[in-house]
Amino acid sequence: MEKKPHFVRREFLHREVPSISLVLLLAAFLLLNALLYLYLNKFYSSLGRVETDAGLCPFGHFKFGAVKNCSPWLSCEAINREVRKLKCVGEGAVKKVFLSEWKEKKVVLSQLTNSELKEDFLHGLKMLKALQSKHVVRLLGYCEQQFTILTEYHPLGSLRGLNETLHIPRYKGMNTWHRRLMLAIDYVSVIRYLHSSPLGTLVMCDSNDLDKVLSQYLLTSDFHVLVNDLDALPLVNRSAGRLVKCGHRELRGEFVAPEQRWPYGEDVPFEDDLMPPYDEKTDIWKIPDVSNFFLGHVEGSDIVRLHLFDIHAACKKEDPAERPSAQEVLDTYRKVLTLLIREAAMPGTREML
Repeated sequence: MEKKPHFVRREFLHREVPSISLVLLLAAFLLLNALLYLYLNKFYSSLGRVETDAGLCPFGHFKFGAVKNCSPWLSCEAINREVRKLKCVGEGAVKKVFLSEWKEKKVVLSQLTNSELKEDFLHGLKMLKALQSKHVVRLLGYCEQQFTILTEYHPLGSLRGLNETLHIPRYKGMNTWHRRLMLAIDYVSVIRYLHSSPLGTLVMCDSNDLDKVLSQYLLTSDFHVLVNDLDALPLVNRSAGRLVKCGHRELRGEFVAPEQRWPYGEDVPFEDDLMPPYDEKTDIWKIPDVSNFFLGHVEGSDIVRLHLFDIHAACKKEDPAERPSAQEVLDTYRKVLTLLIREAAMPGTREML
């Protein structure tokens, strides 16, 4: 009679242990989901903050670094007096770029090199002024008379050097599928911003091959993407029947969208006047190729590609009208990031429960 309660107690404990384990597992699952929610909420809040927030300064002003007060864009006089060139760091068809110094801070001074392309230069300046936001390199000053633009300096340079940067010891911790997908999200966010900008629907025309696309964007020190070169940014206005053409030369290759290629075959010589115009969906066609570069070949990147397969297939539709908008692509990228972070946080949780 005395052993029975002891037996019952052991049986009760035996049944209780799995129940306690299940409760602890559920508690851990809920805690991780709460932490994941807070992390993603903070991440998406930063992505969705006011598009025109360029350091919380009013139009025509800037601040950067640890400086608290906003300063007006530097004038011709201020640039000539206060900015000192250090060395040439690049030269393109339109302008030459100098690493420079202003008040002991590194800055970038861009100057027109070909007077025949001054309209392109001034268009780029106009876009830079009008589109100041978290997606665009920060304008510090300009001088139209001398065809000079002053912008913020980003030491990691253009996206062309991304893979080399990620192999530098101090940045190797950034070389993950998670960080690479976030860079791709930044890139698509820029495209979405341009397609719904304060000026209207703008097309990124300096994008005839992958290398050219990557050269138009900067990698910031905190690993975000900024568009840097806005010289070729024509406006689509469907209500006015205005479409665009990216330049006046024939475009070739699989990287450019089908509607950007000469449609009349090899037997008909290219004529700019006969080339049909197109819209912003050319940018959508290129997203999968640019994102493939971002994702690289790190552990987990193939899983990301698998999750993005359907949206990328839609981006590659021959008919531009059937391609998704930049907003739809961005929404899908964010959903995939959320899903994969959740799965990485609690692998096998569904099977355990």
